[in-house]
Amino acid sequence: MSKVKGEARAEYRREDLVKVCGKNTSSEYSNGMAPTIVRDGQFRLFFFSREETRIHVHVAHADGEAKFWLTPQVALADHTGLSAAQLRQAQAVVNAHVKEIQDAWNNHFGG
Repeated sequence: MSKVKGEARAEYRREDLVKVCGKNTSSEYSNGMAPTIVRDGQFRLFFFSREETRIHVHVAHADGEAKFWLTPQVALADHTGLSAAQLRQAQAVVNAHVKEIQDAWNNHFGG
């Protein structure tokens, strides 16, 4: 368990994750309180089960974290600890996995 911005966050082992939407993709999904949607390079994309209803994703990195809105377009909402270059990389990862993130969101929240 790690602490980021004063919140306890569970880390999930690879074997605890299941594939999103039953198809062979690069994404992985956990049904916990902070489901991991995708691990891409040094980034882990996830959301919290009991957070706001507007679709968004959190991006964790060893150096910090960012939050991105997905609608009406991918946009940075907040961040801590990440450099400008890391934020650009994080946003590129989010853009590359938007469909997987939306599918995981809808699967988890029933949307």
